[in-house]
Amino acid sequence: MSHDPTTAEKVERAAFRALLALPRSLRGAASGPAKVVDGQRLDPDLKVGLAVMNRLPQRELDEMSVPDARAALAAESWVFAGEAPQVAETRELRIADRFGARLYLSEGPARERGAKGERPLAALVYLHGGGWVLGDVDTHDVVCRRICAGAEIAVLNVDYRLAPEHPFPAAVEDSVAAFRWLHEHASELGIDPDRIAVGGDSAGGNLSAVLCQVTRDEGTPMPAFQALIVPATDFTKDYPSAETFARGYFLTKANMDWYEAHYLGDHDRSDPRASPLRAESLAGLPPAYVAVAGWDPLRDEGIAYAQALRAAGVPVTLRVHEDAVHPFINIGAVDLGRRCQAELIGALRVGLGV
Repeated sequence: MSHDPTTAEKVERAAFRALLALPRSLRGAASGPAKVVDGQRLDPDLKVGLAVMNRLPQRELDEMSVPDARAALAAESWVFAGEAPQVAETRELRIADRFGARLYLSEGPARERGAKGERPLAALVYLHGGGWVLGDVDTHDVVCRRICAGAEIAVLNVDYRLAPEHPFPAAVEDSVAAFRWLHEHASELGIDPDRIAVGGDSAGGNLSAVLCQVTRDEGTPMPAFQALIVPATDFTKDYPSAETFARGYFLTKANMDWYEAHYLGDHDRSDPRASPLRAESLAGLPPAYVAVAGWDPLRDEGIAYAQALRAAGVPVTLRVHEDAVHPFINIGAVDLGRRCQAELIGALRVGLGV
């Protein structure tokens, strides 16, 4: 079900769009002086978004009940996601009789040409962010539609089970099941089973990395490509960026601690299904595109995972968006978010041979 905005949320989105409509020089003045940390300058439009949010009387997610936090994330998505493009078709699905998914189908470059005998569509299994506790197919509907339309591929937006109702490893099990379902049903959907990628943001980036490791270790078909956006990769230690950007830039360290407690409980943090960076080996995994935000508590562990993949012989493209905050892939209302989405789309087209 799509988000039904309150009056306050409508006001917030209107204020955000009004500020973005100002000339860039005036936007900067409205949101205060430039922010520079670690030699990185925060994108001025994101600074506007932070200014709007910080002036509203709202609690942090970790200060809310789980239902209230889920509603708050849905509202933030509605405010900042931007406009949703049209795709050829969407289908609501039920997988393994325990979780849902939304399939987006693109006409695809071959189908648009009307050519016969061309390859079927490539595809992406998308695993949404939200700390394994929040988020759903609707909070990430716009970004999935943009990937589908821009990359000209099919996208499976997975509504995996959430903690605390379904703690670790439920989300891992559902992510693997979703990939295997799409692989098994690829032909009937007009999808190439050998060109299915996996990707996601934050918790979804974590689950994507874990999915690749699980399929490799079990000797079953693996994704052809992995796109890890601001991934959480290591619960066993604190990285410098977790303290540098502990508060004030959308995702906070307190948010992360709250997510971790709900998702993992007393489970061993070194389990590679939770901390993929702790795996004994990263060799033999699919080629990867790893994108991190400069102003993000998770920045350094995302970089560490990309470097570890590269050291294990996995082809890796690492992109550090030095002007971005954690949820940049979902902030399609601003130029930076659209630019980052376009780069992800390009990486998927190259990785899947579209």
